[in-house]
Amino acid sequence: MSKAAAANGGIRPFSYFERLVAWRYLRSRRKETVVSIIALISFLGIMLGVATLIVVMAVMNGFRAELMSRILGVNGHIIVQPLDSPMDDYEAVAGRIAEVPGIRFAMPLVEGQVLASGHSGAGTGALVRGMRAEDLTKLDMVAENVRVGTLVDFAAGQGVVVGSRLAQSLGLAVGDSITLVAPEGDVTPFGTTPRVKGYPVTAIFEIGMSEYDASIIFMPLEQAQLFFNASGLAQAIEVFVDAPDEVGALRPLIEQAAQRPVSITDWRQRNQALFSALEVERNVMFMILTLIVLVAALNIISGMIMLVKDKGHDIAILRTMGATSGAIMRIFMMAGASIGVAGTLAGFILGTLLCLNVESIREFFTWLSGTVIFDPEVYFLSQLPAEMETGETISVVLMALVLSFLATIIPAWRASRLDPVDALRYE
Repeated sequence: MSKAAAANGGIRPFSYFERLVAWRYLRSRRKETVVSIIALISFLGIMLGVATLIVVMAVMNGFRAELMSRILGVNGHIIVQPLDSPMDDYEAVAGRIAEVPGIRFAMPLVEGQVLASGHSGAGTGALVRGMRAEDLTKLDMVAENVRVGTLVDFAAGQGVVVGSRLAQSLGLAVGDSITLVAPEGDVTPFGTTPRVKGYPVTAIFEIGMSEYDASIIFMPLEQAQLFFNASGLAQAIEVFVDAPDEVGALRPLIEQAAQRPVSITDWRQRNQALFSALEVERNVMFMILTLIVLVAALNIISGMIMLVKDKGHDIAILRTMGATSGAIMRIFMMAGASIGVAGTLAGFILGTLLCLNVESIREFFTWLSGTVIFDPEVYFLSQLPAEMETGETISVVLMALVLSFLATIIPAWRASRLDPVDALRYE
């Protein structure tokens, strides 16, 4: 088919002829080097922008998911506390709550702040959580992450379980004795003296969240009651549910099952500030990183405008041979949009590869720079998580494609409005 025949106004939109011309305009020739460089920069900009957006969103999603799983893996989804009198009937109350549909288990709890010390003589603050042995084994985040020792002696009420970072800071190993000091201790004629007692370390756990690994000590419930002068009492009942996002619907059922005045708080109330800050940071990062894709789209505009100016003579020839203004507009829209589509696809592939290997990349840059990147002491987690959400990834890809498409409209419209007479007047 000749060009004249192909350019006939009767050809279908986005036909082979239009695609062929659009592809020809994207290929570099010696006198079109500047246009090709701008197209390459646009391609790289969109690719890096999309990849960066996918990686950052995946890391923030993974960080939130890991943080939530660890927080909710150790702490209850719902906390039930007594109102009018001490909870001396905690066994019966926990049993009734555990029978509510949607409740996995309910565990009585006694906890308090202590000063812990070991062989090294150094002391550090810690949180003692007293619970029944059968409840501790139900905490998969702890029971499945025991690094040294076993929970057998804990079940026998003969020792405590400590976090790995706490054991390391105090120089403790399994079988060693950890000394705990409680500020509210024994009452003597000379006043209240701190209670000091040593307990053998039966197991060391590591859940991967530095705040918990460095501060929590699990103690058998009966021992904790004696240590904190709460014999026969529980300070609270922690409730673990099947669907943490639906805790609101369980509150009235738990109040009814408790059969006594209680105060109920859930994990959303206790961690509202943390997860709200993460959500705000995530949204702000999305908006900021979207500017990278927007700048790349602006490069498409400048590159296409230069291409239209350079191809003015060719456009005039096509118009005189019968090509419609719509065909000219589609040609330049396809030429510009192909840069965005290729860049978006490459960015998606690059972002996916980075997400799958984000921890290895972190370790490499840590080795290269000699500094700790993603310090567990600051970010709580010992590894850099990444979790790609399908809907979010699709929205990033669609956003890049839409911006790339919009960037082609103005240059393509200018090309379609070019007057062949003016373009060929000085030829």
